[in-house]
Amino acid sequence: MRSTLAWFICLFALVLTGCSTLVLQPADFSWPVELVLKPDGQGTVHDSRYQVSFNVKALLFEERQDSIEVTKYPIHVLCDRAGFYFITGKGFKHVYVFCQADGALKLEKKIFITEQGLEAPALNQNKPYIRLINEKKENEAPLILSNDGIIEGGKQ
Repeated sequence: MRSTLAWFICLFALVLTGCSTLVLQPADFSWPVELVLKPDGQGTVHDSRYQVSFNVKALLFEERQDSIEVTKYPIHVLCDRAGFYFITGKGFKHVYVFCQADGALKLEKKIFITEQGLEAPALNQNKPYIRLINEKKENEAPLILSNDGIIEGGKQ
C-alpha cells in the first residue's frame, strides 16, 4: 500500500512538472519606428526588416469602403511592447489595434480619432504607450494610445 502511494505521488509530481508552462519574461516586442507600407495589387503589405506581412483589404473596406484600389492607400503600422499592432493611414478616422492570432491579426480595438480623417498621421513609441501625431498640425498635441484606447488627449 505504501509503495503504491509513493509511486502515485511520484507519478503525480512528474505530471505536474511536465504540464507547467514556460514563460520568458520580460519580453519587449516593440519596434523603434513605424512602418509605412504600400499594399500590393492583392492588398498585402510586406516588410522584410520585421518579417511581417498581412492583407489589408478588409481593413481598407472597413475604413474607406474601398477594397479595390488598395495600392493607393499606404498604411502606418507600429508594434508596441506587448505585441499589439497599431494601424492607421492618411484619411483614416480610426486607429486599429490588432493582436496576433493563429496566422492572422485579430481586431482588438477600434479607436475613433477624428470625423475628418487624419491628414498626416505618424505613430511613435512612447513606452509603454503609442503616440499618434498629426505631422501637418505641429501645434496640435499628440494623442497617447494604448491597446485599450486613448490615454491622453482627444476624446476618450
